[in-house]
Amino acid sequence: MTFFLITTDHLETRLWFLDDDDFKTGMNYVATVAFMFGVRIIAFILMSNHVHFVLECTRELALRFITEFKRLYSRYLNQRHGTKELLRGNGVDIQELRLGDESLERAIAYVQMNCVAANICLEPAAYPWGTGRTFFQVSAKRGQCLGALSARRKNKLLHSKMILPAGWMLGEDGYILPESYVPVRFVESLFRTPRRMQYFLQSSSKAKRVLDRIEKDLPAFRDQVILAAIPDLCHSLFQKRSIEELDIQQRTELARQIRYRFSADIHQIARVSGIPYQQIAILLESF
Repeated sequence: MTFFLITTDHLETRLWFLDDDDFKTGMNYVATVAFMFGVRIIAFILMSNHVHFVLECTRELALRFITEFKRLYSRYLNQRHGTKELLRGNGVDIQELRLGDESLERAIAYVQMNCVAANICLEPAAYPWGTGRTFFQVSAKRGQCLGALSARRKNKLLHSKMILPAGWMLGEDGYILPESYVPVRFVESLFRTPRRMQYFLQSSSKAKRVLDRIEKDLPAFRDQVILAAIPDLCHSLFQKRSIEELDIQQRTELARQIRYRFSADIHQIARVSGIPYQQIAILLESF
C-alpha cells in the first residue's frame, strides 16, 4: 500500500471557501473525484485558504486527484462567484508516507489538527469540513442514501452528473458523509485505540503551534464570519459598499477595526480583505 500527503499552498489574499455552501460543494467534490479515480481518502480537511489530503493510491493518481479537484472547484467558483483562475497557480506538495514507521499516523493527525491550530475549534471533531468527525464515533450520523434521490436533485446538490454509489449517504447538512468513502475501520485499526489517536493529535506539530501561540487566549473568528461582516463595516464606517471603494486611509482604519473587533492577525486580515500581507503590515505599523 502506498500513501501520500497532499498539501496546497496557502492563498495569502483570497479564500477557497467563502461560506458554508462553498464548503459543502468542496466536500461533495472530494467524494466525486475520489470515486472518479478510485483513490482511497484516508483523511482530509478543507480550510479557508488551503486543503490537505491523505490518500492511498499511486503518486500519479494523487496528482490527478488534486488537479481534478482544483479544476472542478475552480469551475464552481467561477459560476457562483465570478472568480476566475483562482487556483490555477496554487502550488501543491505531495509527500510519500510509509506504513509501519508512524509517518501515516503523524500525517493523519497533522491534517486533523489544522482546524485546532487555526484557533477555529477545540478539537477536530468540532470541525465539519473534513474527517474530523469520522473516527472513533459512538453514534452513526443521519442521512439518506443517494439511491433514494432523484437524478435532478443529486445533480443540484452535488454539482455533478457523475453516478455515485447508491449506498453512499447524504448527510443532513447537504454533503456526502465521509464515512461513505473513507475506510474508517482501517484508520481506526491503524491507531488501535482512541487514546493512541489522541496521543498523535496532541503531539502533532499543529498541536504544538497552539501551545506556542502568543495570543492563544484571544478569541478567534472564522474567515467566513469576518468576510461576511466586511460590507457592513465598509457601510457603517465609510458609507461605502466594498473595500475596492476605500482610499488608503480608510483601508488602514478598516484593517485596524478588523484586528480590534475580531482579534485577527495580519495573515487573516490579508485573506479576508484581499490586501497583500506586506501592505497590511505597513498599514498597521503605527497601530
